[in-house]
Amino acid sequence: MNYKAPLFLFNAHLETIYPSLIRRVGTVPYVRERITTPDDDFLDLDWIRQGSDRLLIISHGLEGNSTRPYVKGLARAASATGYDVLAWNFRGCSGEINRQLRFYHSGATDDLDCVIQHVKENYKYSALYLTGFSLGGNLTLKYLGERSTDPLIRKAVVFSVPLHLQSSCEKISLPGNWIYANRFLKSLKLKVMWKHQLFPELDIQVLPRIRTITQFDDTYTAPLHGYRDAAEYYHQNSSIHFIGGIQVPTLIINALNDPFLSNACFPTDVTSAHPAVRLETPSRGGHVGFAQFSKGGVYWSEDRALRFLAD
Repeated sequence: MNYKAPLFLFNAHLETIYPSLIRRVGTVPYVRERITTPDDDFLDLDWIRQGSDRLLIISHGLEGNSTRPYVKGLARAASATGYDVLAWNFRGCSGEINRQLRFYHSGATDDLDCVIQHVKENYKYSALYLTGFSLGGNLTLKYLGERSTDPLIRKAVVFSVPLHLQSSCEKISLPGNWIYANRFLKSLKLKVMWKHQLFPELDIQVLPRIRTITQFDDTYTAPLHGYRDAAEYYHQNSSIHFIGGIQVPTLIINALNDPFLSNACFPTDVTSAHPAVRLETPSRGGHVGFAQFSKGGVYWSEDRALRFLAD
C-alpha cells in the first residue's frame, strides 16, 4: 500500500502543513481521566469507550496533545472500527502545566508505562495496541524495545519517527525548516516561562539566546531529566538503538520526503531481517501528513494503521 499525495499538495512542506493547520476533524467524544504518577505528578487521559475488549493507545508528538488533528483522526477512525481509544497527554501538554520540575521528553517511557499499568489494573481489555506519531513514535518504539514482551500488547504502528534524535534535530534546524523549528521553540519557551512561575529557581535568563531545538535540549531537556547534555540525551533515547529488542509485531512508516527526518531514520539494514519490525518508506507523505480525500475524512495513515492492526 503506497501513499499517493493529492495533486495540490505538491511538496513535502504542503504535505506537512496542510494536515496540521487546515484539517478539521470535528468533535471527538473524549472523556477525560486524570491519573497520578509515582512521583506525585499527573497525566490526563482522554478516552473513547464503547465496551470493546480492544484498546488503542495513541501517543502524540512534540508539543502536541490529544486534540491535534492527527490524534483525533486516528481516534475517530479506530473508534468507528470497534476499538476503545485512549489518547494520553504528555506532562504539561493537556492544557495545564504539570506539578513537577520535569517535563516530558522523547524517551520518557516511564510515563507510557504508568498509563499502560493503569489500564491493566483498572480496565478489562484482552488486547492493547500502541500507536505513536513523531516523538510519540520514538517513545513507543523505545518502550517496546526496552521491556520484556507483554502478552497483552499485540501490535504497534508508528509514523514519522525521528529514530535518530541528534541528526533529526540537526535536520529540522536547517534554514529550509525554520518555520517548524521556530514554532516548536516558541511553544517550548512558553512552557519554561510557565514552569518558572512554579519553580523560580529555573533559569529563564538564557531563553532569548536559545535559537535551536538542540540548544533548548542542552539547556533544559537534558539537565532536567538527568542527562549531561543534549548529545547524551539524544544517544540514550534514540529508538534506533532499541529496535533490536522489539518482539511485538511493529510497523514503522517514515516518508522519504519527511522534512524532519535525517537519513539515519530509515534503517533498512536494521529492519530488513527483523522478525517483528517492518519499515515502510513511502516516497511522499511529509511529516505526520498522509492526507487523502477519498475515504470520508479518513487519512491514509489512519487506514494503513488499522489495516496493519487487523491483519
